[in-house]
Amino acid sequence: MNWYLKVLKQYTDFNGRARRKEFWMFLLFNMIFAIVAMILDNVLGIAMGELGYGPIYGIYALFVLIPGIAVSVRRLHDIGKSGWWLLISLIPLIGGIWLLVLYCQDSEAGSNKWGPNPKSNTDSINNIGVE
Repeated sequence: MNWYLKVLKQYTDFNGRARRKEFWMFLLFNMIFAIVAMILDNVLGIAMGELGYGPIYGIYALFVLIPGIAVSVRRLHDIGKSGWWLLISLIPLIGGIWLLVLYCQDSEAGSNKWGPNPKSNTDSINNIGVE
């Protein structure tokens, strides 16, 4: 949960690097909360027809849109790729698969032009918000 909150606190930070654990933990909790939002929409009877989701899910999706893009860009920075590689997902099927492969790669060893390796600072989760 701390990784999810870390991403939300860095919601407009497109600089730096995000390790695999940060990215995948954010994705996991994001999916859990999205499913809960859809269930709430259906239980409250405000889901839109056959779509299965409604305004609660829509508000949540808008809330995490920018943080999700930011952590994706930082994840690409961690493997030494530009954040513009995120646009490869616009290529049907192949783009999404290639992006998944990139997300699964290990961090680039040492520092790169986006900063030091986040794995080298194992105490980074405890330094959230500390300047």
